[in-house]
Amino acid sequence: MQELNIVLATIGGLTLVLSLVAGLIHSRVNFLSEPMLAVLLGIVIGPLGLGLVRLSSWGDPFVILEQGARLTVGLAVVGAALRLPQGYFRKHARSMAAILVPGMVGMWLVSGGLVYLLLGVPLWVALLIGGIVTPTDPVLAGTIVTGDTAAEYIPEPIRNLLTAESGANDGLAYPVVFLPILVLQHSPRRAISDWLLSTLLWEVGAAIVIGAAIGAAAGWIERESRRHEFLEETSLLSVTVALTFAVLGAVKLLGSDGILAAFVAGLLFNQFADATDEADEQKVQETMLRLFTFPIFVLFGTALPVEQWASLGVAGVILAAGVLLLRRLPMVLVFRRAVSETGGDLGALFAGWFGPIGIAALFYATVAHRILGNELVWGAASLVIASSVLIHGVTSTPFTKLYGRASDRIRPQPADGSDRSSIFSRG
Repeated sequence: MQELNIVLATIGGLTLVLSLVAGLIHSRVNFLSEPMLAVLLGIVIGPLGLGLVRLSSWGDPFVILEQGARLTVGLAVVGAALRLPQGYFRKHARSMAAILVPGMVGMWLVSGGLVYLLLGVPLWVALLIGGIVTPTDPVLAGTIVTGDTAAEYIPEPIRNLLTAESGANDGLAYPVVFLPILVLQHSPRRAISDWLLSTLLWEVGAAIVIGAAIGAAAGWIERESRRHEFLEETSLLSVTVALTFAVLGAVKLLGSDGILAAFVAGLLFNQFADATDEADEQKVQETMLRLFTFPIFVLFGTALPVEQWASLGVAGVILAAGVLLLRRLPMVLVFRRAVSETGGDLGALFAGWFGPIGIAALFYATVAHRILGNELVWGAASLVIASSVLIHGVTSTPFTKLYGRASDRIRPQPADGSDRSSIFSRG
């Protein structure tokens, strides 16, 4: 209980302070991000610092991290779905198809190839680590595309693109991660059979159907309740958070992909619900996400496997740098013509860089560790995650402002000399 009180005090204090001075951090302290501060706090109170908190004294650290990450990512993907305009995937089918199919496969193969070349592990172990770090994290991406700074400097099409991708590919990474796991567990024939029948058809296909059904039903009821004045304003908090928890729990009990189902449920809820409530729903989700984001990053900071990182040596450093530079940026540049939302090469560079790796990867890393017990997988994946939290956290505000100013300079100005920068503030 003493450690629990320490965690409650530190996380509550951090959340309180950052909630009160978030604007100051984003506008003045450009090299710090909220997730970075949470991880640093975890390092300070954890075994690497003061030793006040040790997850091993609470139980299995990987189980704690896995379940914490699952809840956080579930809230994050529902929040991402609520931030998107209604019908976004239907209207931007070409861009989403390019990013989520060949783009995602390319990120998986590039990441896996780097692991294979640099760490000298078996091919399927390399592909497993590559799959774990493939998805764009909705938690870290949310800190980049939301807030006043993002609204001022990042065009709405790019904000929506990053939001949609980070929400969708977390769940779609499930088959990419589980194919190597199944191959490492079973014979190739059984692995492929289980992957096609169980993973793709049930755990992915059923997740989409179940999530869509629950989200559509909840959205329709919410709209009708609003129309008949049955819904109180305070109910929005309970409705959206309860939707996330209900979908995560129910779909997991059925043995399907709860994260993908949660995102689909959020999309359908947003589609069917009263459009006038959209802004309130977004604020509710962003508030809840902040409350859940800080704890999981603090817990991650207390569990950093520094000794395993050291055992990777220089190869680990090169791997982290290589994944951050080569995993996503080349994919976005290759497919930029199909992804019109980037608005040109500069937008493609910005969108290509800001594909952070975070809590979604942490979730898949802990799942893989629970199933296989491979310490190397956890060590390599956690190193890449920590590197992304650091590097993307340091660059988020400066690169956002730099991109906004550069875009403003190269964008044609109207003949009357009026200011057109307001297009960056829409949404």
